[in-house]
Amino acid sequence: MELTFTHHQSAHCENGVASNLLKNSGLNISEPMVFGIGSGLFFVYLPFIKVNYAPAISYRTLPGQIFNKVANRLNLKIKRQKFSSVSNANKELDENLKNNIPTGLQVGVYNLSYFPDEYRFHFNAHNLVVYGKTETDYLVSDPVMETVTTLTHEELDKVRFAKGAFAPRGQMYYPIQVPKDVDLKSAIIKGIKNTCRDMLAPMPIVGVRGIKFVSKQIRKWPIKHGTKKANHYLAQMVRMQEEIGTGGGGFRFIYAAFLQEASVILGNEELKELSKEMTKIGDSWRDFAVEASRIYKNRSAKEDAYNTIADELLDIANREEIFFKKLKKAIS
Repeated sequence: MELTFTHHQSAHCENGVASNLLKNSGLNISEPMVFGIGSGLFFVYLPFIKVNYAPAISYRTLPGQIFNKVANRLNLKIKRQKFSSVSNANKELDENLKNNIPTGLQVGVYNLSYFPDEYRFHFNAHNLVVYGKTETDYLVSDPVMETVTTLTHEELDKVRFAKGAFAPRGQMYYPIQVPKDVDLKSAIIKGIKNTCRDMLAPMPIVGVRGIKFVSKQIRKWPIKHGTKKANHYLAQMVRMQEEIGTGGGGFRFIYAAFLQEASVILGNEELKELSKEMTKIGDSWRDFAVEASRIYKNRSAKEDAYNTIADELLDIANREEIFFKKLKKAIS
């Protein structure tokens, strides 16, 4: 049983699944447009929550929020289901496949057999599409992969019912109503306003203020915790930024692409200029990740390395603050 479904590779799983499912339902919407309308760009630092023995940092909104906001702003309907039993989860998925409905799933990464070993860790907010089934396998479109792939029935059970933070509990989701005509203009403006509000939030651990706060913390880590622990904290920060999802630079590049598309739809030249600015900020996030990785791999020749990268991060925060204030003004 194989449904007609076109696989498009994307930079980030949730945007990619949303874009692919909507394209399949007749709404041609790009990954950057999903990300921008769904206000996926975010930053929060949660020192009181530990992930892999380091303070939690997130560069994105909560899992599921991007697609939910897209649905809300474009007047689509999505059905989401979670399950307490594996058999019920399988029954519902198989029923969908019989009814010719490719289905999005939230899964754990650790048991994805087609992922390289170095990318398999305990992270439960990955997204993929199942678009068919054979006697032994499910047919999988994972948007971060170049081509379609498969998981055995047992492997899919394992990833759908992975344990731990954000346990997916067999979650599946799919569009049930997609209008022929959507109001992209109003959805784009709502998406941008939401992101500006988040990134300029007056809370010390959220948005640009959160980035500034982390910059201060980085200076203290080696003194407060010693080099070994400080290096681990830094490594986890880069991992959250560049590997778990697309976080820092990657998300800025997707957002820049969104602003470029938005500038054409809204007929707003200023957004095109801001798109270029956001690309440069994305480059700086990548440079920060490279410098940070040199430190925790003990390859940095810089004497005051922790203060140097803290300065880099502070500069990024200051530039993003100016950027989001300009962006807010550009669409008001």
